[in-house]
Amino acid sequence: MAAPAQTNRRPILRRALTAMVQWIDSDYCPEGAEKMRQEPDRVDWVRVLPFVFLHLGCLGVIWTGASAFAVWTAVALYFIRMFAVTGVHHRYFSHKTYSTSRFGQFLLAVFAATAVQRGSLWWAYHHRHHHQHSDEPEDAHSPHVHGFWWSHIGWITSRRNFPTDYSTIKDLAKYPELVWLNRFDMVVPTLFALALFGLGAWLESFAPQLGTNSWQLLVWGFFISTTFLFHGTGCINSMAHLMGRRRFQTGDDSRNSAILAVITLGEGWHNNHHRFQSCTRNGFYWWEFDPTYYGLKLLSFTGFIRGLKPVPQSILAEGAHADHHASVAAAQTASVAHAQSSLRRVVPTAAAIAVATATASPALPVHKQNGPAVHKDVTELAHELNPKQPPMI
Repeated sequence: MAAPAQTNRRPILRRALTAMVQWIDSDYCPEGAEKMRQEPDRVDWVRVLPFVFLHLGCLGVIWTGASAFAVWTAVALYFIRMFAVTGVHHRYFSHKTYSTSRFGQFLLAVFAATAVQRGSLWWAYHHRHHHQHSDEPEDAHSPHVHGFWWSHIGWITSRRNFPTDYSTIKDLAKYPELVWLNRFDMVVPTLFALALFGLGAWLESFAPQLGTNSWQLLVWGFFISTTFLFHGTGCINSMAHLMGRRRFQTGDDSRNSAILAVITLGEGWHNNHHRFQSCTRNGFYWWEFDPTYYGLKLLSFTGFIRGLKPVPQSILAEGAHADHHASVAAAQTASVAHAQSSLRRVVPTAAAIAVATATASPALPVHKQNGPAVHKDVTELAHELNPKQPPMI
């Protein structure tokens, strides 16, 4: 009787062991990566335990408390590493919107790894797949297909989304150093966390006036900052296809949002990006706030990166044309709304006038023997019919 139970437990144990090995080696797929990608969507709780641990680590603030230095370190690291996500994971590895040397490319991948959003190759594979199937059933994080929470956070917990399909990113997979960083994607985040811990210990000894220490800096600089960073990035998946306006007809429901642009350093101009993915800037026009582009532009002056790709004039003209028509349509809508509002004010008065005319005209002589014709103000007549209504001015 026990043999069938043991047989049923073996796949579960094998799956759990595979998930634990994948904490260290993301490319470990004993049954094949393609087979994993064909599995149905479901949460693999063992595999995502490090992600759960990241969120639980934020609760450490209960014991470590806060200091101005620790809080501002968390804020600074949020924006610095958001730039790593947007400027490196996205605009370099996913779309190659600028160029750098091979060594520069490696440094960018190390920098981006501190964001704790897997490796740059995994990130690029999924993002390119998103553009190929945006808001279609194959899109791993479309809110229209899978719902808000799955697109925001759930999709990364599914086993089918863990492996990196290197065949779709051959331009990147040919570099073994990038593949190594992608395969062992916990190395850089671990070193980054240890560095923050060590910095906190050093500051506690040599700059006690800052009021921080090793554990406090680890909680604020790593756990809290990284958790906010993840959810800030996730807003593009879950919200940039739901909130904002559409300038371009792109075949999906991507939208532009100034609020999301502030949160994600320019990624909120998502409809722009879906219209033309290959340019370095997402804010196509000067008034569209895009700090990632500003940072990349400054970095290009050093020579570390080069060849920033501009927005084609034809795309800018198309956008200006669309904005013009949107403005005309909005003005027409406002005009119709105003006319309807005025009509709602005029119709009751006109009705009152008609009633007053019908009831009062027999009593009003057209001519008096000793004077001119009698004419009463129409608003006065309306007011006499409805004393509670104030006269119109």
